[in-house]
Amino acid sequence: MVEAILLMLGMGVVCGSILSIASKVFYVYEDPRIAEVEGVLAGANCGACGYAGCSAAAEAVVSGEDTAGVCVISGTEVAELVGGIMGLEVGVAEPLLSVNYCDGGSRADDKYYYSGIHTCAATESMYGGKRVCSVGCLGLGDCVKSCAFGAIEMGKNGYPEVKEGKCVGCGACETACPKDILKVRTMTERLLSFNKETDALAPCQQTCPAEIDISRYIDQIRTGDYEGAVNTIRERNPLLLSCGRVCPHPCEDMCRRGVEEDAVSINQLKRFAADYEMNSGKRFPISCAPDTGKKVAVVGGGPAGLSCAFFLRRIGHDVTIFDMMPKLGGMIRYGIPEYRLPKEVLEWEIEGITDLGIKVKSNVKLGHDFDISSLVAAEFDAVFLGIGAWKDYNLNIPGEDFKGCFTGIDFLTNFATYQQEEGLDPVFIGKKCVVIGGGNTAIDCVRTLVRLGAEEVSIVYRRTRNEMPANMVEIEAAEHEGINFYFLAAPTKVIGDDNGKATHLEYLKMELGEPDASGRRRPVAIDGSETLLEIDMIVTAIGQGPDIGFKTAEGKRIGELETTRWDTIDSVNPETLQTNIPYIFTGGDSATGASLVVEAIGGGRRAARSINQFLNGEKVINEENSLFKRNIPGTIFPSVDGLVGTTRATMPELDVDYRIKCFDEADLVITEETAKKESSRCLTCCRICYNKDKEKAA
Repeated sequence: MVEAILLMLGMGVVCGSILSIASKVFYVYEDPRIAEVEGVLAGANCGACGYAGCSAAAEAVVSGEDTAGVCVISGTEVAELVGGIMGLEVGVAEPLLSVNYCDGGSRADDKYYYSGIHTCAATESMYGGKRVCSVGCLGLGDCVKSCAFGAIEMGKNGYPEVKEGKCVGCGACETACPKDILKVRTMTERLLSFNKETDALAPCQQTCPAEIDISRYIDQIRTGDYEGAVNTIRERNPLLLSCGRVCPHPCEDMCRRGVEEDAVSINQLKRFAADYEMNSGKRFPISCAPDTGKKVAVVGGGPAGLSCAFFLRRIGHDVTIFDMMPKLGGMIRYGIPEYRLPKEVLEWEIEGITDLGIKVKSNVKLGHDFDISSLVAAEFDAVFLGIGAWKDYNLNIPGEDFKGCFTGIDFLTNFATYQQEEGLDPVFIGKKCVVIGGGNTAIDCVRTLVRLGAEEVSIVYRRTRNEMPANMVEIEAAEHEGINFYFLAAPTKVIGDDNGKATHLEYLKMELGEPDASGRRRPVAIDGSETLLEIDMIVTAIGQGPDIGFKTAEGKRIGELETTRWDTIDSVNPETLQTNIPYIFTGGDSATGASLVVEAIGGGRRAARSINQFLNGEKVINEENSLFKRNIPGTIFPSVDGLVGTTRATMPELDVDYRIKCFDEADLVITEETAKKESSRCLTCCRICYNKDKEKAA
């Protein structure tokens, strides 16, 4: 018995000694911070962070392989706790969100019957999937199965719908989707993305210069989600109130319903959504990314400058707008009359942009009050030149300097300034007024003159009504308001009296010849057809271009800025809008010449993307496979089958007899009932599929 006890004691001593030695030899140290970090994580062990559970994630943080924000399902509070343990300062990062870019789904026709494994990956391996659409959703829900948070469901139309409140941006769905339909993006990435040839896009969105997801916001209006519609528009266009009133809606030219009958009234629906927010008594929240510490100077507060400033501020940059006029808005404030775009509407819209934290310096002109060198000295990291097109073109005919002769932008700007500021002398208005030109500025001038009490107002245009570049609705409105039109008439001289006052306009009658470079038939003068028109006021509105007088300063870097023979600011690449001076970018009318408001807005956003690349030290390049002002082949249909005829919404407007006596807004917003009805006319097109009316009625 004693021997046994002694044996056991001896063995214990030996084992203890061995273990003691082993603990020294094979000791593995575990940083106590791993347990502390794991203790404050969510404890879900979901793997959404990319690690095999919270313990592995904690190890990655402690080893420096990942950041304090490793947990994708926890908020800033947990990241700060982790940062406190690790002694790190935690910056606020932009949240990731999954977005579905295809709403085609089961509407897309099948090219073969599939009875194999019920997964997207399996069907995609067979000729890219069973559906005819080569880029659209396959509809078998691999993304739904991959999501550990229930943030995705397969909608009734056969494409995934993301529940924003549940999405943690883990990226599992993006990995699972073989068609790249689902993409996990930050807000910055979403705001600065552009149409691609490989995207699932409706023809209207392909054609919109601002690239707004039109079918999505129309569908949101149809379902009563007006705030969602506003947010969808604002993701690409911050001036939706203004555009809803003045945009000539080129998107409607490519509306699939318009192939067979009247296009959907896209612009009226945009205005309905925009006015809904303005009249709701509150502003819908607009989020901004954390501050980056970078400063950008935006020179020019017109549509391009406001758009560029809006997107730069939203992605976290410090922005200051410098403008030569007393108030922001550029041409949409000083060149578009009150009856088309009320100043109080514009004020409300601009206020919503500047309230994001954008600084404004008014009444300062580039080349006079400041220059590019002073902006560099003030530590601005980049400059956007959105100086617009404020310089009117002249006819270069005798007598243009007589009293009573004006140019279009000068006339409209002077009157708009007189309306908005006290103590100014009234603008001269004649009794018999002639406006020369056929564009929107010419129409704005004649309709303004009528409202100011001119007895007789006429347009003189050297081509026919069919060639007028003005919006057709504006031409028709001018006709209703009693404007006289002299077509095929080319002014040759202004005749004045002994006091230097204009009394007559001489013009030659014309006839149309062969088409010129613009595709329009060139007007040819008829010999001996000189005709006199009695007048006391002439407004020349034949176009305008940028004023680049700021380039003349000697010995300044700005003198190196390359411009075109049309005085527009040249860019190295029209898609990036970066100039030959790397830190200077441009956009809007200063880059394109006088163009559409929506074109300037799109240019401002495009420049914001390039400026962001520059500020981040990246190479400034255009987006890969960028569509840029083109349509995807095969998406523009010669015919659209299955439509049941519907009537386009009629735009309500003030009675002619009333509106020509005041500057009240002439075109009114449609009612909610009309908006719902009109939105139901939309076919909710995707790349090649659409909702057929006969299927809706079934």
